[in-house]
Amino acid sequence: MEHRPQKAQRPDFSAELMDLLARGRMDDYHLAPAGSNYTFYAKVSDSVRGQRRVVYKPQSGEAPLGDFPAGTLYLREYAAYLLSEALVWGFVPPTVIRNGVHGIGSVQLFVELDPAANYFTLREAHREEMLQLCAFDVIANNADRKASHCLLGLEGCIWAIDHGITFHDEPKLRTVIWDFAGDHVPEPVLKDLSHLMERFPEPGGFGEQLAPLLSAFEVEAFCRRVEALLRSGRFPFPGPRRSVPWPVV
Repeated sequence: MEHRPQKAQRPDFSAELMDLLARGRMDDYHLAPAGSNYTFYAKVSDSVRGQRRVVYKPQSGEAPLGDFPAGTLYLREYAAYLLSEALVWGFVPPTVIRNGVHGIGSVQLFVELDPAANYFTLREAHREEMLQLCAFDVIANNADRKASHCLLGLEGCIWAIDHGITFHDEPKLRTVIWDFAGDHVPEPVLKDLSHLMERFPEPGGFGEQLAPLLSAFEVEAFCRRVEALLRSGRFPFPGPRRSVPWPVV
């Protein structure tokens, strides 16, 4: 009989932590050694709440892309975090938009992780979370779900990172998670998506949160993708365009 580990309890991130990320002093910057955009490891701190490690992605360090509007990747990082929170799935680490030494950008809590883990090593034992992540990428139109963008935290939780090229209004889905193509979307996932759309137009809801981050066309396309997944109830198959990122890990 296949053994699956008990699902780990996600950390309960407080409002104090979010305020620290947004307002704490940010320093000790170190440029990440790889990546197509400039990414920095840094620390945020204050005298009351201590210090946390973060990942800072400034708008000024974004490489131009032919198919995404210039200077918007940091906004999409934040939109992906808000989507994860709106669904109450919680696998995108806490993220804020703020200024750093290189200007405005996204700042995300650094997750202490198992460096040997990625989607391919985790998919069997963490099937429930991977089904959620698959649905997340479909509705977010994730154009770059590499295996290494799926992490295992030291606390045992699955985390998903690197969402700068998401939410395009045209089909862009490129992912390593095609294991579930054609399968039924689990009922709990459909229920969460349905609740998301029911609350979407509410004042202060996810729709209002997305409006300043994406274009109106992109918000409309997001809603269409959610509604299409709810109607079909099945995960999509790869399309005729390139559907797997490179490199895959």
